[in-house]
Amino acid sequence: GCCFVAHNVRFDYGFVKAEFKSLGYLYQRPTLCTVKLSRSTFKGLYSYSLGNLCAALDIPITDRHRALGDAKATAILFEKIHQKQTHKDPEWLKSETTLTKFPPLLKPETFHQIPNELTGVYYFHNQDGHVIYVGKSIDIKKRIEQHFRIKSNESKRSLQMKSEIADISYEAMGDELIALLHESYEIKRLKPIYNVLQKKARAVPFYGLFSEYDNKGYIVFQLRKLTSEDQPIFTADSMASAKAVLHRMMETYGLCEAKCGLQQYPGPCFRKQIHTCKGACIDEEAPELYNEKAIKAIKANSFNMECCFILGRGRIEHESSVVHIHNGQYKGFGFIDHDLDIKPDELQSVIKAYPHNRDIQQILCAHLDKRHKVIKYKLTD
Repeated sequence: GCCFVAHNVRFDYGFVKAEFKSLGYLYQRPTLCTVKLSRSTFKGLYSYSLGNLCAALDIPITDRHRALGDAKATAILFEKIHQKQTHKDPEWLKSETTLTKFPPLLKPETFHQIPNELTGVYYFHNQDGHVIYVGKSIDIKKRIEQHFRIKSNESKRSLQMKSEIADISYEAMGDELIALLHESYEIKRLKPIYNVLQKKARAVPFYGLFSEYDNKGYIVFQLRKLTSEDQPIFTADSMASAKAVLHRMMETYGLCEAKCGLQQYPGPCFRKQIHTCKGACIDEEAPELYNEKAIKAIKANSFNMECCFILGRGRIEHESSVVHIHNGQYKGFGFIDHDLDIKPDELQSVIKAYPHNRDIQQILCAHLDKRHKVIKYKLTD
């Protein structure tokens, strides 16, 4: 009936739980993390490692990095935190304690049989077998456990959902990008009652980046809200995130702040003044040279008119996930043995068709990175 306290508690708690599980027991306790508690209690320290905290708070520590020495030091640290916090709020400890509690209709073994570190999509089912929630994670078991933690400020909707969970199912996806794409599709297909976003084409305002030529022949960019007929270079769900991508483009490809629509006043842009713009803003850089850089930036951040296969991690060893983009449109995904000498027609054969929509375009723009291999092809292939 006691509370499990440790410095970086999930690390130690995970080992203890695993040891009990190997002996046939389910170990479950409320937890407190002295790293988290120290950050809120002793603000402004350079580091919150146990060694640095002990030095800052004059806590004696012997046998550093040995179990007993670290445990004794953590106990003294917790006492100091407790004294300081209790002086401010006698009830503070209740709100800091976390406990994983399984929903009343769910058998614990259903959760425990889920593999660790499995990337994919998971489904919560009610007593009638209907899917009431769809989620994705790079570690499904860890994410589901987070759903089941008791929180002091938990919403009524979350509590109601947990009271209805009677079963869990899941699909391995291997790659986070594939998991995101499949989650979005499943939410639209199943319309689970407890999924708020992505049930249909989102009503929240989306923003897009557009390009055109100005009257001097330079490619200029504009950020604005999307309409249903728009074909933007990329999309974002807020103006701030759209500007962040545009700033990265500008920095990476040496673009002009004025030509990117980020400076409204005439004359040389700020980047010209610090010598990172070659002067397109004041006609010093030839349009042809500037546009070469702008076109590279567009190609690197757009799926418009792009034909390619995107390869990522598979569900098992020697397998790759494959996403197909044709003429700027998402066509679907599949899996292939990556020991093969892969050609576009072989990649095409494993693709299962899925619909393209704005949510999918947003996922693709936001989550591609250097871990993914891109195989491009021409429309005539």
